[in-house]
Amino acid sequence: MSDLPPRPPAPIKTPCIKVCVIDGETGLCMGCYRELTEVAAWQKLSDEDRARIMTDLPTRRQRIRPEKLAIFS
Repeated sequence: MSDLPPRPPAPIKTPCIKVCVIDGETGLCMGCYRELTEVAAWQKLSDEDRARIMTDLPTRRQRIRPEKLAIFS
């Protein structure tokens, strides 16, 4: 047994960029492209579920009209 304090858990990877604006048409966050349910459950999702969502995020961006995303550039 070690006298060292327990290590804190590894940080959870997140696509959040602190731009939390939901697109009314798609229901996606215009900052990270996650659905509200995914944002709310992020901490509780398995590593595999988070990885699957992260892989899908680049294609989700295409669902939001470009003129809406232009306000963030």
